[in-house]
Amino acid sequence: MAAMRESLEYAAAWIGIKFLGLLPRAAARSVGATFAAAAYTLRPRLRRAAMFNLRLAFPDWTDARRRSAVRGMVRQIGWMAGEFSQFPKYTRGNINRVVTVDGFENFDAARQRGKGVLFLTGHMSAWELAPFAQAISGYPLHFLVRPIANPRVDALINSYRCRSGNQPIEKNRSARAILKILADGGTVGVLADHNTDIEESVFVDFFGVPASTTSGLARIALRTDAAVVPGFLFWDPGGRKYCLQFQPAVELARGGDEEADAIENTARFTKVIEDFVRAHPDQWLWVHRRWKTRPPGEKPLYPS
Repeated sequence: MAAMRESLEYAAAWIGIKFLGLLPRAAARSVGATFAAAAYTLRPRLRRAAMFNLRLAFPDWTDARRRSAVRGMVRQIGWMAGEFSQFPKYTRGNINRVVTVDGFENFDAARQRGKGVLFLTGHMSAWELAPFAQAISGYPLHFLVRPIANPRVDALINSYRCRSGNQPIEKNRSARAILKILADGGTVGVLADHNTDIEESVFVDFFGVPASTTSGLARIALRTDAAVVPGFLFWDPGGRKYCLQFQPAVELARGGDEEADAIENTARFTKVIEDFVRAHPDQWLWVHRRWKTRPPGEKPLYPS
């Protein structure tokens, strides 16, 4: 039964991605947005989470404004599916029709230090497109990823992710691999905006509410002196393109207390993410229960 389910899941994923890939880019994005809207409509749990999160983050907004942000988010996810299917068509010669780069000098300056770069990013807009575009432009990276439960689907998705030269690192086996990559002057991308199990996290404010946040990025940066460069992809409606924006490396706090430094730097990284989400609130993944894990003794925030 499990094997049959895996085969059916793989067949659905293969047909979906190949079908979208046969379409022109504009049509693939449109179909992707339609499917995303339908899927969101059929998932009341996601709708509740998105609105709860937006009320928490933007208590002064009206529900109408929150619903508008959610519609934008769903459209972005659908567009990402369309873009993902088009990866085999993108080359170094045509990627600039899809993605522009702003602040590359910040990434390049960090890379020139020779101690490796930790690419701080989050689930913004078509986030799968950011590392793909970076690699196809000549700067491949390794990225942390949690394997998909279905190994055939996982292999299919990674075959698209890695077409431009990127390489995945399993989150559960990441520490030694990351240290080696950074020692060789490489780049590691880290999505650092999701809820993290309490054993691997520290609590820092995100939109004024303590959020369980991975401290691994800060601990590795402190240990290796790798530069932490924020980089986010967002849709620019004026230019009708995505923009991959690199910001200056985050200055690390080094007060001598390892645990305090890990917390302080995690807070700094999280503030960078929050500022970007505030600037583009309709492009962040609000359906994720970011504040699910609570400090010991604190009641759950989300309704059961």
